[in-house]
Amino acid sequence: MATVLAVSRDQLERPWLAGLLVGLALTVTAVSTALLRADPGAAWRSLPVVAELSVGALLVLCDGVAYGPGHAFSTSQSLGSVWPLAGILGAGLAFGPLLAAGAGALFGVARLAAVLTNGASIDTGGRALSITNSVVFYALGGAAAGYLARLLRRAETEISASRAREEVARALHDGVLQTLAVVERRANDPALSRLAREQERELRDWLFGSAAPAGAVADVGTALRAAAARFEDAFGGRAQVLVADDLPALGPAAVAALTGAAGEAMVNAGKHGRASRVQVYVEPDVGGGVFCSVKDDGLGFDVASTAEGIGLSRSIRGRVSEAGGRVEVLSGPGAGTEVVLWLPS
Repeated sequence: MATVLAVSRDQLERPWLAGLLVGLALTVTAVSTALLRADPGAAWRSLPVVAELSVGALLVLCDGVAYGPGHAFSTSQSLGSVWPLAGILGAGLAFGPLLAAGAGALFGVARLAAVLTNGASIDTGGRALSITNSVVFYALGGAAAGYLARLLRRAETEISASRAREEVARALHDGVLQTLAVVERRANDPALSRLAREQERELRDWLFGSAAPAGAVADVGTALRAAAARFEDAFGGRAQVLVADDLPALGPAAVAALTGAAGEAMVNAGKHGRASRVQVYVEPDVGGGVFCSVKDDGLGFDVASTAEGIGLSRSIRGRVSEAGGRVEVLSGPGAGTEVVLWLPS
């Protein structure tokens, strides 16, 4: 701004006004810099932003007055240069996209007022287009800054919450969760054992289940843990669900097929295999897609000589086949059963 003022000093009709406006802008810039160095968040509070907007509006409004009649649509550089736009961008960070767009529109109105007070006319298409461009440019600049700031704050909040949850999970996994599991197994009182199981399940859901970030991993993990909880309630056994963090994205149909088939495999483990423990593991497949294993410590059976029941043929193979995947059953008498599922991503 000072450079513009020095270069165009011969065109100034009121140099004292131009110097005053540049001095105000310098003061706001210095104060904002000091605030940023002392407290980065202080520069985006209401008072500093309003001060910056006010000085920016004065620069736009008084530009023609400082230069004199005829400058409003000349080719000369405006007094404020791009400095007023900084206040609009700051308003986007402080107040959000709507108020920032409103502030930008007001700057456009100030540009119109500057033209009118300078004695110029807006009866030509070029002048009307220039004023319209100013209004739209300022409004879009403020709205874009506010929208991006909102996205960044939301992302920062989600990342912070995710990191905090991971830290809590690491701290609790080797302590509280395992203690609850030991209490459940060794308690002689059925009510105490049931209470320990419920508390462990609720804590696992909070750490790894429905409270996790939205996405395919969260959907699969939440649905599988719900199925594991139903297995534990119905058959009194223990079910553990492990879902890899880098699971590829799955469509709704694939998620429904995977969780439904795995849930049916858990039901079969308790109902037919009399299993006391079931482990479900889901990870990315080396060939692309998703690999899922449902393994139990039940009675097992001879796969070659035993006819498949409706649960295995329809609820497991049928679901997975419709989603474009495949199923393999590994078992033997007294060796438990493992149902392996592959689904495309």
